[in-house]
Amino acid sequence: MAQFTHQRRVAFAETDMAGIMHFANYYRFMEEAEHAFFRSYELTIMQHLEDGNVVVWPRVSATCSFEAPAYYDDLLDIELTVERIGVKSLTFYIEFKRNGQRTAHGRMKTACCLCRPGGQLESMEIPAIYLEKIKEEPVNVDKK
Repeated sequence: MAQFTHQRRVAFAETDMAGIMHFANYYRFMEEAEHAFFRSYELTIMQHLEDGNVVVWPRVSATCSFEAPAYYDDLLDIELTVERIGVKSLTFYIEFKRNGQRTAHGRMKTACCLCRPGGQLESMEIPAIYLEKIKEEPVNVDKK
C-alpha cells in the first residue's frame, strides 16, 4: 500500500465559535489515521506479548502546517504515507484534503518501544511482523 487514506468528518465539538476546526484536532486526526493504518494490516499500536510486555509506538515528534481552514461537517481525506522506516522508528507524512484541496500537511515520527509491566519504556528494533507488511515510500513534498 503506497498511501493509506482515512476519512474523518469534522464534529461540532472540534471547532471554535466560527465553526473552524481547532488546530489541536489535526494532531488527533493524524493519530486516528495512524491507528486505522495499522488496523488495515491487522496490526496494532499496542501489541501485547505473552511475557506481559507490550510493543508500543510513542510519538517522538509531530508537526503540522495549515494552509486553509477545515470547517464543521467537512469530510476530510487524511492521506498517510510511510515516508521512512528506520531501525526503531517510523516517519509518517500526512496530508489533509477537502474535496481534493490540501488544507494542511505534517509529519509524525513514532518510536517502537517495549513497555514492561510498570510502564518502563525501552526502544527496540521494529519487529518483523510490522516490517513484513509496512512499506516505505519517500515523499517529494514539492509535488504535493
